[in-house]
Amino acid sequence: MTADLLCMGEPMLEFNQRPPGPDGAHLYLEGHGGDTSNAAIAAARQGAHVGMIAAVGRDMPGDRFIALWQREGVDTSHVLRSDRAQTGVYLVTHDAQGHHFLHYRTGSAASLLGPSDLPVAAIAAARMLYVSGISQGISNTACDAVFAAIDIAREHGTAVAFDTNYRPRLWPPARAAAAIHAAMASVDYALPGIEDVRTLTGLTEPEAMLDFYLRLGSKVVVLKMGEAGAWCATPDRRVLVPAFAVQAVDATGAGDTFCGSFLARILAGDAPEVATRYACVAAALKCTGYGAVAPIPSAEAVVAAMGR
Repeated sequence: MTADLLCMGEPMLEFNQRPPGPDGAHLYLEGHGGDTSNAAIAAARQGAHVGMIAAVGRDMPGDRFIALWQREGVDTSHVLRSDRAQTGVYLVTHDAQGHHFLHYRTGSAASLLGPSDLPVAAIAAARMLYVSGISQGISNTACDAVFAAIDIAREHGTAVAFDTNYRPRLWPPARAAAAIHAAMASVDYALPGIEDVRTLTGLTEPEAMLDFYLRLGSKVVVLKMGEAGAWCATPDRRVLVPAFAVQAVDATGAGDTFCGSFLARILAGDAPEVATRYACVAAALKCTGYGAVAPIPSAEAVVAAMGR
């Protein structure tokens, strides 16, 4: 299978906090995470032909990811296995303020990925490359690899999509903004999250945020705003798409589900506004279950929900 969409970044084994039992103790549900991996699986469940560019350790979490991607139909031929570094792990906890992450990723296999590890021919043959601020922020070599991958895509006519996904534990705002916005000046689809943009730019109004990323050069900007929906903007048109109402229990990976679903529908031929409406529903349905991956809906589930 030739991948139409290549997702590049760090997979991480997930342990997601469940509600406390009678004794007040929490159990943790084992799952899979990593923003671009989540997006790859979301896109595959919507029918896209997807591949990963990543590195994992020769360890139990790495084996779990290879098995997961193969079950989901995500091509693993460009996933490197490392004998000298482990696969990252993170915890998700929940409280009244939302969900919170605790990552154990320093020196992970994915953080050692560099420009020389890139599958040039695969990027050149793909229709879309998807990367994120996390893909850049995990290490200097990974950041260099993202810029190199974008350059390869641009040279061969492969479209590029980018999610800001700013994580303050990885790097300070000024440094992150410089690297993220330098990369986003070369992308076709900008997929920022509103809280990221507030931190990275100081802007507070969605319309100003759309103007900022359109001026950087993106053909399409989709501003993800969680329960407030999403703005979809091009140089000629912008529209606010409302969120899809659900009883949410866990928003972990919702933005990733949005991005993967949006890109799958773009590759299927949808106009950006139509793809945004679809992605809002997919992201909402993901929030009805625990974990980043297990609740990602199928295309059939999304279409059924849209029909309702």
